Amino acid sequence: MNRWEGIDAFVSVAESGRFATAAALLGVSTSHVSRLIARLEERLQTRLFYRSTRQVRLTETGRTFLAHCQRLQDGFDEALHAVQDLEGAPKGLLRMTCALTYGERFVVPLVNEFIARHPQLRVEIELTNRTLDIVQEGFDLAVRLGRLSDSRLTATRLAPRVMHLCAAPAYLARRGVPTTLDDLTQHDCLIGTSDTWAFQSEGSVRTLRVSGRWRCNSGQAVLDAALRGFGLCQLPDYYVREPLGDGRLQALLPDLQPPDTAVWAVFPAQRHRSPKVRLLVDHLRDGLAKRQEYQGRATPHSPE
Repeated sequence: MNRWEGIDAFVSVAESGRFATAAALLGVSTSHVSRLIARLEERLQTRLFYRSTRQVRLTETGRTFLAHCQRLQDGFDEALHAVQDLEGAPKGLLRMTCALTYGERFVVPLVNEFIARHPQLRVEIELTNRTLDIVQEGFDLAVRLGRLSDSRLTATRLAPRVMHLCAAPAYLARRGVPTTLDDLTQHDCLIGTSDTWAFQSEGSVRTLRVSGRWRCNSGQAVLDAALRGFGLCQLPDYYVREPLGDGRLQALLPDLQPPDTAVWAVFPAQRHRSPKVRLLVDHLRDGLAKRQEYQGRATPHSPE
């Protein structure tokens, strides 16, 4: 048994919590991963996992060993990336994820441009409105919207993301125009991925839980419902820029517009040293900056 045998398998099982998931990530059979772990435990003369039919958990020794192995892997990855940087050309497989509608509309076309320039690079893109654990599931990169919460990841800002509260004139004629945040409790609110909306009030961010009889985790679907006069919506500028400009939607409570969030590229810390990730992030940032949707703020229509 060589000094490194079983280390990758051990880390993959520890991070994913399942032998089958680790095997899929490593491209080997589950039984092969099980044998590697058994030989590693035999060599160390200690148990690394508690196993049951439903769950795999690290022992206390396993947790200590994992921390050291992860540092070893990071050092090995850093050495590989240093060599790759000498060559400079993106190559191999890049796995990334992004929200569905935003990915289709903005990210995938830019990734396609990037792939066309780098024929040695392969890409797998998973578009989903679920927030995936990119470390556990083996992704190199994620494009995320709004505010970030995962402290394990490195993030870089790709583009602004300004939110607007708005509604169709027909809805406002029927239900009235809200003039305070408290008024929103009397209105039908079109709920997207979250029923908590943020606003800027007296120099601080105030969040408000809204309610309504309509909900969908697609921004495009929320926009369609708002245009049909179903209720109030809070959407990013790249959805509402045109309908605010031509009067199909009317901006509400502009003085309480929430602070800018952002579009982010997030990745495990060591991934940014890879040319394929670093150069794609640069390409996404440059490409988004050139789009009309990001050339300026949405311009609210002034009703006559």
